Amino acid sequence: MLKPYKALFLDLSGVLYDGEQLIPRADEAVKLARKNKLVLRFVTNTATKNNQSIIAKLQHINIPIKESELFTAPIAAKRYIQQQQLRPYCLVHQAIKSDFADFDRDEPNCVLLGDAREDLHYQSLNKAFQLCKKGAPLIGIGLNKYFKDEHGLHLDAGAFIRAIEWAADTKAIIVGKPSSEFFEQIVASTPFDPDQCLMVGDDSVSDVAGAITAGLQGCLVRTGKYQQSDEQQLPIDAVVINSVIDLFYMSGARGRSRTGTEYSSEGF
Repeated sequence: MLKPYKALFLDLSGVLYDGEQLIPRADEAVKLARKNKLVLRFVTNTATKNNQSIIAKLQHINIPIKESELFTAPIAAKRYIQQQQLRPYCLVHQAIKSDFADFDRDEPNCVLLGDAREDLHYQSLNKAFQLCKKGAPLIGIGLNKYFKDEHGLHLDAGAFIRAIEWAADTKAIIVGKPSSEFFEQIVASTPFDPDQCLMVGDDSVSDVAGAITAGLQGCLVRTGKYQQSDEQQLPIDAVVINSVIDLFYMSGARGRSRTGTEYSSEGF
């Protein structure tokens, strides 16, 4: 059952939009959150758009945000590489390559792997494998199995990260969801404790289970890439709602906890 919360963390794809389309009343949900003085954070593993493109897309669907409210896995990856003073071999999408252009990449001593789409081919993955087999750390931008856009479900970078882990006998450092360290960074940007923060997403593992493991509250929406079987993978404390707007209109669409108990919480 949802406890009162003061900060609302929202996944983007599948919660606020689906492909290029606004999820019905998601913009209203954001406005209501601001009206009720909730601290908002927009949290995404999206690794195919830079910050400016993400903000522009949200503004286009009537969801204006401040850059300080946006937390992305590529940002976390860049911070980690800077802190560790590493030289990355970057397997990332063309749209964010410029974000990593200022790193020294001669004789790389780590592998950064994200949703590189067509660049995830045998030659590039084999180079990543060879580096990791020699001891270079593998840094994953998120660990999602798949994502959804206007064309349906698509394989995400998590499958390739797992392949390199297995082949190179290594363990990836995940810098986006479901990493507890990533959630801790976001919580630290607020004045609240983890259990005063609610993460809402359409991924039962990366969004909801990851948040609950980090001490936050977690809520799964039945929009985006949601599959009915996802509910069986949820931690016992997770809740499920039909759509993000239901956080503010529980009487219109009640949710269910993982145990099947109905709830109706004001939340804030």
